[in-house]
Amino acid sequence: MGGIREISESMELPLVEKELTQEKINRYAEVSGDLNPLHIDSRFAENTPFGGTIAHGMLVLSSLSELMEQAFGRRWVTSGRIKARFRGAARPDDHLTTSGTVGKVDDGRVMCHLECRNQEGTLLVSAEAMVTL
Repeated sequence: MGGIREISESMELPLVEKELTQEKINRYAEVSGDLNPLHIDSRFAENTPFGGTIAHGMLVLSSLSELMEQAFGRRWVTSGRIKARFRGAARPDDHLTTSGTVGKVDDGRVMCHLECRNQEGTLLVSAEAMVTL
């Protein structure tokens, strides 16, 4: 099954750390089909309120899913749900740190609080995730 064997409230989940590059953003754009110039065209993006290219939200969100899979293995894949709120833009050259804690364990369900921050500590995504054990 993989993942954590003993679950308790307030327990910290494993960290997921990633370096975000323009190349990774470009590759994600290609495989996802989302070729919005905000993500891949620096000349276009510098004239937007963001002032430069930003990562796709789903690319950043994948770090939260990776954290949950590391913690709960196949259970996350088969029964996981996530409700996320995007709070800031991830940019090329950001170092992303995704962390989480177990909030509640009830009747075989585990509710977790997750967040993803950049190297400056800016909150990019906050989320609640639930997995059934």
